[in-house]
Amino acid sequence: MNKVYQRIGGLLLLIATLYSCSNTRYLKNGELLYVGAQLKVTDDSLSKSQKKELKTSLEELVRPKPNSKILGLRPKLFFYNLAGEPKKEKGIRHWMRNKLGEAPVLFGKVDLEYNQAILSNYAENQGFFNTRVYADTLVKNKRATAVYTVTPQSAFIIRNITFVSDSTAVQQEIYKSRRRSLLKKGQAFNLEVVKNERVRIDSRLKEKGYYYFNPDYLLVQVDSTVGKNEVDLFVKVKETTPTVAMHPYTIDQVVVFADYSLNESDVKQSSWDTIQPYHDFIIVDPDKRFRPQIYDRTLYFKKGDLYNRSDHNLSLNRLVNLGTFKFVKNQFVIADSLNHKLNSFYYLTPEEPKSIRLEVLGKTNSASYTGTELNVNWRNRNFFKGAELFAVSAYGGMDFQMSSANKGYDVYKFGTEANLIWPRIIAPFKFESSSGFVPRTKATLGYEYQNRTKLYALHSFKGSFGYMWKENVKKEHELNIIDINYVSPEKVSALYEQEIVGNPSLQRVLDKQLIFGPKYSYTYTNTMQKFKKNTIYYKGVLDLSANLTGLIMNANEEEGEQKSILGVPFSQYVKVENDFRYYRRLTRNSQLATRIVAGIGVPYGNSDQMPFIKQFFVGGTNSIRAFRSRSLGPGSFNPTENASGFLPDQSGDITLELNVEYRAKLFSIVHGALFVDAGNIWLLHDDVDKPGGKISKDFYKELAVGAGFGLRFDISFLVIRTDLAFPIRIPYLPEGDRWTLDKVDFGDSGWRKDNLIFNLAIGYPF
Repeated sequence: MNKVYQRIGGLLLLIATLYSCSNTRYLKNGELLYVGAQLKVTDDSLSKSQKKELKTSLEELVRPKPNSKILGLRPKLFFYNLAGEPKKEKGIRHWMRNKLGEAPVLFGKVDLEYNQAILSNYAENQGFFNTRVYADTLVKNKRATAVYTVTPQSAFIIRNITFVSDSTAVQQEIYKSRRRSLLKKGQAFNLEVVKNERVRIDSRLKEKGYYYFNPDYLLVQVDSTVGKNEVDLFVKVKETTPTVAMHPYTIDQVVVFADYSLNESDVKQSSWDTIQPYHDFIIVDPDKRFRPQIYDRTLYFKKGDLYNRSDHNLSLNRLVNLGTFKFVKNQFVIADSLNHKLNSFYYLTPEEPKSIRLEVLGKTNSASYTGTELNVNWRNRNFFKGAELFAVSAYGGMDFQMSSANKGYDVYKFGTEANLIWPRIIAPFKFESSSGFVPRTKATLGYEYQNRTKLYALHSFKGSFGYMWKENVKKEHELNIIDINYVSPEKVSALYEQEIVGNPSLQRVLDKQLIFGPKYSYTYTNTMQKFKKNTIYYKGVLDLSANLTGLIMNANEEEGEQKSILGVPFSQYVKVENDFRYYRRLTRNSQLATRIVAGIGVPYGNSDQMPFIKQFFVGGTNSIRAFRSRSLGPGSFNPTENASGFLPDQSGDITLELNVEYRAKLFSIVHGALFVDAGNIWLLHDDVDKPGGKISKDFYKELAVGAGFGLRFDISFLVIRTDLAFPIRIPYLPEGDRWTLDKVDFGDSGWRKDNLIFNLAIGYPF
């Protein structure tokens, strides 16, 4: 431990040295290092919370920003000065100065008068019309601070709001919408709210046919003479508004150019010779590349419809979401100015229908095996001329275990999969969706051969038929009416048969498995809202197998009435999985990410155990990183590695996992993380081969806990992740000795060898 203390002391000494080496000694005579702004809000009429809120907003407006700091130090400025002026545009000094470093922000770049005007203007826009701003400078040891004192005085309150009503149709529509106004009596005047009110009114008018209207045609007049710190607001249409914007429009013709080229400045007249009238559409498709039925499900405007923005956006979103067109362009043109009619034109540029792609992937999979995979994918985006996607893939690869456990027990596999996706719901019932996302029907067939060296080989067949649809960008559903899996073993080695003698539960991997039934998943996420402080992700899965079949055949394994199909006993179970994630943005470049995973699988009827491929596993790169994949649990059972180096996969019927991770950007593409993982798996029933594996009321005492840190290299299209983790609670140790924090010793090579787990992966763990 002395070495550890020496290293920590050396690190602290280095930090102190960096701090003591003042960056100001590199400044020229007369130059001052700008170290930031101090902002004071002084006004007794404002509450403490109002002052704090106003101060926080104003601080964001001050420019320039000083050199970045970490724990009170300015490391980027230090590296910039340390590198000096590089003589070449390459090398370590150039990299240190331009990548790690940051040029000093000098006080000469600070414009006090400009910042005064910005602060005053912002405060006035918040309703503080009598704001006064004073600027001063504080200089000490060649460091300069800009000091701004803001006296906002009382905010002006909205006394009355008048929506002007006259004989024009547009003004009457605005008057009708007043109840939904964002402007409220008694609230402080706020320019941002006024702008949002104009946008709200414009959005409502767009839904009522006013295609040519826009927010700039609205005027919100402010009368600040009506009383002390009070204003009256008058909402009306500007007198200079163009006539074309004052009328609602209906749809006349809907014209689709299905094979439009962006290189054409206008549509050739000859193409009109290929017009296909279809329902309310006029379709121009010279080569008849698409069946016209696809427009029934994507275009929401029909002849005579009142224009509205919802159907406008919905049509565009659905055309794009088909995945068949590279570009989608929409144009509205006045067809009849007297009767206020529009022609709607859709210009569609198709993707190349057929494509082939070759991928070579280096990967780390869910079982912590590292390897390479070769994929060949062929696609046809318009298989039956109805925007159907037909995709066939063939793949092959190998995975090998780098850790001591299972080293040499490599996995070789190859397989193929075919998918056919229709851009509609194929069912005996009618499915209506007002979402901008096209509902889909998907059929899948696949085969995989997997050879686990020295152990066994598996043939896996799968097939499914089901539906996928999205309510909106946040909510997604997937329902497989039937999901079939069939697994058959071969080439079982003598070594594995010998292992079965000592651990009969290993036989389950070799049992033929027939699984069939429906499967439903629901996903909700708002993580795409990057500027939202708190975001969540949730995915729930309900997986059923042979529920009706077992009932009809009166299957009961416990009473010796196990039933088979084609000589294979089918699996009967109910399985539920839940994955909930919560993300909290702490700063612009830091985040706290948490996850809870909980699931249970209950076999019954024709099965007394869950099929092995449907059980739960924990540990590894995306789970509890301080334990190797599939080496943990169930419960307090201690899986041991035998003399041949083989460690069987550990599975369970119940899983619980909790993760907390702090993520922060360090510099450039490098991000850091600190994390704690906890969890385990359990069995529903006793297993004599796995003592301590059954769940009990004291299950929380059997949680494994690991901690660690890592680096992530984010190169926009790919994130390479490295994590180093170690256990701090081991569930298979005696109950009083499970916490191992007091045994952590980074200076001990033996401890490092037995406890440090290195994880290499692609992407974030959650």
